[in-house]
Amino acid sequence: MAPPTPRTRAGAGRGSPGPRRWAAAAFAAPLIVYLAAFYAYPLYRNIDLSLHDYTPRAFIQGDPDFVGTAVLREVLTSDAFLPAVANTAVFTLVSIAVQYGLGLALAVFFRGSFPLSPVLRALFLTPWLLPMIVSASTWAWMLNSENGIVNAVLGAVGLGPVDWLTSPGWALVSVIVANIWLGIPFNLVILYSGLQNVPGELYEAAQLDGAGAWQRFVHITLPQLRPVSAVTLLLGLVYTLKVVDVIWIMTRGGPGDSSTTLAIWSYRAAFGTGRPDLSEAAAVGDLLILMALAAGLVYVYLRRREARQ
Repeated sequence: MAPPTPRTRAGAGRGSPGPRRWAAAAFAAPLIVYLAAFYAYPLYRNIDLSLHDYTPRAFIQGDPDFVGTAVLREVLTSDAFLPAVANTAVFTLVSIAVQYGLGLALAVFFRGSFPLSPVLRALFLTPWLLPMIVSASTWAWMLNSENGIVNAVLGAVGLGPVDWLTSPGWALVSVIVANIWLGIPFNLVILYSGLQNVPGELYEAAQLDGAGAWQRFVHITLPQLRPVSAVTLLLGLVYTLKVVDVIWIMTRGGPGDSSTTLAIWSYRAAFGTGRPDLSEAAAVGDLLILMALAAGLVYVYLRRREARQ
């Protein structure tokens, strides 16, 4: 009997997965299980909560009434919705813009070699290493109207005290300042790492051509950091959208709703009162998820357009 032709062997081999496919499946299985357990299922549960009337009794007994998008419509038509969206926009955009700007400035500064550079970089990482509750509590103490160190300094130079945390005009500013301080180390680390991959020959050639420091920064540093900057800003946006602990510890979203963001609204509805409204909290959470998803899609679109060019 004649041996099978190479085509026959190839066809027979296609019928069953080879060892490499089994190995690939084995490596992918833990990731798939992780994504399903910690991303897909929580997302499904959040959507399910927002589509049902989950009172505490219904949540325990598991028999909520299906209400469709009624809860979401209540959120969108609430008097608190537009102020919360405005506070979220201001808190997020100002935070990531200043964090990125200061982080980039520090990254460029530390790119130069000087004796204390490693020590100073380590000191700038301190806010990132501290537990969030410690950092937020420290800022709350520093900005305390009666015995905070900030008002003490203002009094020492002849200025009156400011109600940083209890004034509607200053509460949002105060939590933004605290959040900026907490986010600078992250931007510094990512952007400094990106700068290490910029060839030094580019700066040397530009300097020989007579380019000044600002020209080298605009025409070399910024373009070379574009991919790293995009990732940094995207992660900063997603992180800042969901900030709860800093605002809750410092102002609890007050006074009134002056520092209430969408994340604070969701947390307060679920855990901040004696009567939790899980459906409302989930509906607000859906809006935050859509915002983060939109930012991610914009990032993917821009990256693909850049790759085609």
